[in-house]
Amino acid sequence: MVPEVTAEPAEAIEPAEAVEATATRTYAIAADVNVRSGPGTSYGKVGRLRAGTRVTIACQKPGETVTGPTGTSNLWDRIGSGRYVSDTYVRTGSDGYVAPRC
Repeated sequence: MVPEVTAEPAEAIEPAEAVEATATRTYAIAADVNVRSGPGTSYGKVGRLRAGTRVTIACQKPGETVTGPTGTSNLWDRIGSGRYVSDTYVRTGSDGYVAPRC
């Protein structure tokens, strides 16, 4: 008597386009920068990032105008709950929005 063999169904493979669409984009920090609790230098310091660190931008909002290594802007990037860095310290390749507005 031959034992019965059952095969597991194969996992569905997502097309490359679907994988790219759900991939999280990260950006490099251009120079050492303080992480603030809000979009300005008057907000409390909640951390520090070293140049080269990669961050994910959850959303962006206007705030205090800052001059940094990539230029001058009032755009701030939220990189976590209550964690903001000036967009002038993030190498996004753009002077405008690259993420949803907060």
